[in-house]
Amino acid sequence: MIYDFAIIGGGIVGLATARALLDRRPGASLVLLEKEDGLGRHQTGHNSGVIHTGIYYQPGSLKARLCREGAQRSKAFCDAHGIAYEPRGKLIVATRPDEVPRLDALHDRAHENAIKVDMIDAAEIHQREPNITGLKALWVPDAAIVSYKAILDAMAEELREAGADIRLATTPDAIRETPDMVEIETASGTISAHMLVACAGLQSDRIARMAGMTLKHRIVPFRGEYYRLAPRCNDIVGAMIYPVPEPGLPFLGTHLTPMIDGSVTVGPNAVLGLSREGYPKFSTNLRDVADMARFPGFWKSIAANLRPGLKEMGDSLFKRRYLAACQRYCPSLTLDDLKPMECGIRAQAVMADGSMQHDFLFLDSPRMLHVCNAPSPAATSAMPIGDMIAEKLLAREG
Repeated sequence: MIYDFAIIGGGIVGLATARALLDRRPGASLVLLEKEDGLGRHQTGHNSGVIHTGIYYQPGSLKARLCREGAQRSKAFCDAHGIAYEPRGKLIVATRPDEVPRLDALHDRAHENAIKVDMIDAAEIHQREPNITGLKALWVPDAAIVSYKAILDAMAEELREAGADIRLATTPDAIRETPDMVEIETASGTISAHMLVACAGLQSDRIARMAGMTLKHRIVPFRGEYYRLAPRCNDIVGAMIYPVPEPGLPFLGTHLTPMIDGSVTVGPNAVLGLSREGYPKFSTNLRDVADMARFPGFWKSIAANLRPGLKEMGDSLFKRRYLAACQRYCPSLTLDDLKPMECGIRAQAVMADGSMQHDFLFLDSPRMLHVCNAPSPAATSAMPIGDMIAEKLLAREG
């Protein structure tokens, strides 16, 4: 059998892309390959569960548009499938005078992006969130919390009902493109499809190289280390609490997030990982380390971001330093409040010049499209990202 479409990657972007393709081509045959024995085992299953609003992004940019649309569609999908989500809202808190101008700029950007926000002072911060302190804050009421794993599972059920073939524990060993099809070799046999989309996240550069694509980047893993607060702290905040992000970095800083299960997490930081899929602390994969070390862009990126990198490393190694970052806006937290929690690992595309890719990065050929960078917040934006990928792929048929 030759499938119409093959998808590599069982995260939320891969499933959203599969949905978009079948929506545009009802009755088409589609196979989705996931190397793990379950869906969403990596980035999708380890994120902070926030439905973002797009406040941070350049007005008029693709990321801003996709995030706004993605937030609306994520909530509508949850409503249609009976998935719980809570519009808790978000406070972005300036705790130092040098952060206030950046907060003011975010306020202006929010209005340009048509995002509902209010600027509030220190007294209003305390009134809204008694355990939080700051000089000024932006209140973003439409930010929400959800389980993206629940969304993913509902997407998978939709796909199965539409006739999609979802194959777990299936790893591509080789990919060959011919004029008529793409052949994917696996341990259980060769899978053929007329078109291939790879949404392989942490392994996306390796899948692209396997398929014969020429790369000018590498995936560098960044560990996002979280703590879960002790149960006595489950009511410490009602909203999500974020610091003002550092300029030039694609990370939002260590934040407090109520979770849909009733707990509260703090994190993540962003520290260089030595293993793409090693979640325990100090995990090291020699192949992953060698891939980074052989890539000149990695060393250029390290040099350009040495100071914030050392700070994040220190916060990772010393729990008291991690706590101090949180106490800037939540001074009542103590070391005993920080309980262990599995980290997340972000697939960050780093270019040959050392820059971190902040935008989408695609590599394509006549019958393949490789998603090499789907920028944060990809989970919130997954459905419109899936539409965009499907439209790019199907445009070739015309």
